[in-house]
Amino acid sequence: MPWSGINTRWRRRFKVKISFIIPVYNRPKETEELLRSLSLQTCQGFEVIIVEDGSSVSSEPVVEKYRDQLDIHYYFKDNSGPGPSRNFGCEKASGEYVIFLDSDCVLPKGYLNIVRETLERSYTDAFGGPDRAHSDFTKFQKAINFSMTSFLTTGGIRGGNEKMEKFHPRSFNMGFSKEVFGSTGGFSSMRFGEDVDLSIRILEQGFRTQLIREAFVYHKRRTTLRQFFKQVYNSGIARINLYKRHPGTLKLVHTAPALFTLGVLFMLLLSLLVSGFFIVPVLFHMLLLFLSATLINSSLTIGLLAVVTSYTQLFGYGTGFLNAFWRRMILGRDEYSAFKKNFYN
Repeated sequence: MPWSGINTRWRRRFKVKISFIIPVYNRPKETEELLRSLSLQTCQGFEVIIVEDGSSVSSEPVVEKYRDQLDIHYYFKDNSGPGPSRNFGCEKASGEYVIFLDSDCVLPKGYLNIVRETLERSYTDAFGGPDRAHSDFTKFQKAINFSMTSFLTTGGIRGGNEKMEKFHPRSFNMGFSKEVFGSTGGFSSMRFGEDVDLSIRILEQGFRTQLIREAFVYHKRRTTLRQFFKQVYNSGIARINLYKRHPGTLKLVHTAPALFTLGVLFMLLLSLLVSGFFIVPVLFHMLLLFLSATLINSSLTIGLLAVVTSYTQLFGYGTGFLNAFWRRMILGRDEYSAFKKNFYN
């Protein structure tokens, strides 16, 4: 049975070191930045597991540079995607609590100390943290960060808000006990949405989760608009796949980008056929995005870029969601055959 909230037992188990698990695919430069941030943590006593997921550009030379600074272990395996690679790392880890990070993340110096102190006060079997844009990020990366976290695009629910029922940690910044891993079997073979799938199963089995707001990471995300569109498009598809695996998990907020996409297209059509007045609400929304992003980042350039990245985020997720709804809900196709080209080649 889960042992949520049993602080005395947690204090005894807490002495065992934490294991960071990082799947890597052709990203040695970003891996080095993450390892540097791990070496600078104010709280030590952890190990790092690097799982090279069939990369053609190895991160092993980078790992070797940190042998003397970190308790680090490097493994190379055939490409299988992030979920199975995280499971592989979890099986190799010696820690009783594992933390998963994406290779394009950088940690503030006090990250692990905040995690330890929070779990010491209020233990949960799993946790997640939000992401932010670092001051050194490019203007485009800051615009993407805005589009993924703003109330005007995602409703502010991604990574920074725990009011939407029970919190679902995301794998770019997620931790759980080895007991959770043993009970759930870890991440599924889903190519996208595998972290939400696992979070749902964690909660279904009676474990508790929490959002640790101050345990944030600096997340670089994608570097081109095309890559970003593909990422959010696949996320839209994954939401329908998650619903098929877990009926009842699809909420109204998840349909918002699809409804927004259809609404904008409808207003554009009306503006062409009836009156240009119908485009005013769209322009007003763009203005709000511009002003909000400009004020938050103190940059007119980021404000303009944020309009582009926000509509890319909304249309990408929305069209992916609609595509999956048509193929899986209307045509009745299974997950693999419906999206073999997108997910499994």
